[in-house]
Amino acid sequence: MPLIPVLMSTFSKFEDIMNKPLISLKEGSSITLWQLLLALVFVIVAWLVSRYVAKFIGRKILKMMNVSDDNVVIIQRLVFFVMLGIIVVTILSFLKVPLTAFAFISGAVAIGIGFGAKNVMDNFISGWILMSERPVHINDVVELDGQLGRIVQVGNRSTIIRRIDGAHMVIPNSTLLQSNLVNWTLLDQNIRNSVKVGVAYGSDVQKVREILFAIMKDNKSVLEDPEPSVIFEDFGDSSLVFEMWYWAKISTIRELRAIRSDLRFEIDKRFSESNIVIAFPQRDVHLHFADDVAKQLAQKLQTSEQLKSLEDRSKESNQTASSKNQKSTSQKD
Repeated sequence: MPLIPVLMSTFSKFEDIMNKPLISLKEGSSITLWQLLLALVFVIVAWLVSRYVAKFIGRKILKMMNVSDDNVVIIQRLVFFVMLGIIVVTILSFLKVPLTAFAFISGAVAIGIGFGAKNVMDNFISGWILMSERPVHINDVVELDGQLGRIVQVGNRSTIIRRIDGAHMVIPNSTLLQSNLVNWTLLDQNIRNSVKVGVAYGSDVQKVREILFAIMKDNKSVLEDPEPSVIFEDFGDSSLVFEMWYWAKISTIRELRAIRSDLRFEIDKRFSESNIVIAFPQRDVHLHFADDVAKQLAQKLQTSEQLKSLEDRSKESNQTASSKNQKSTSQKD
């Protein structure tokens, strides 16, 4: 059959193309297209296998050992890159591809990293700095540029922060290192918070202080140590301002807002029971006129009153005249 010789000839040409040396090395060896393709396939497989093994170790083995989330991430990364490096070197050795074969691209890679991939490498290195120095941990409550949120993930290139409203902020690692970041839970989960309330002038300030202090004592989420305190903050424009200072142990930002809400509900309830008025903005307006203006205003008022009296008299006279006319007409009839 003529088809078989054609197939054999095509396969022979394909084999010649695949085995044709593409790169000649100084050691007398060469790299063929077939070796490059196999190396690429094996590197991809090594990447997937290393990633799977690192995730398996982190999710199964380390979780059983009660390792913290931060340490799990660090160990996963180390396992991934170590396994990837070992597998790649093993594959290259198996394919008889010397490591010196990649020396010719080192200059191009260095130039690419120096210019095109500068930000990528900057963020990559910053990610390792964040994981080694650990200024932030996973599940830490942080504040960045006025945005309050929780650390969800510290990746190779960026860090993900989940805000109070549920939105996720993707922050480059280099930006995170260079920004003024406030970590509310760096050393522990204890956070100091405050609630302000204003009462009307004339209220019993000692009674207000006792009620506010009792409210914090009765709240189970408020820590006893450090002890909560009540501060007489200021004499406001319309109120006597008090501020409650307390410490609470939280795991999520929602708990912080829930504690403030519970305290405000209890303040409104107990103040109503004790007839203490929560102040609201109000203003007293006093009008002061100069003497000339007062005299002119008094004259205008007096003139308007005189005109009004004249109008009333004219109306009465008209009504009297009309009544007399009606009587005279009735008598004639």
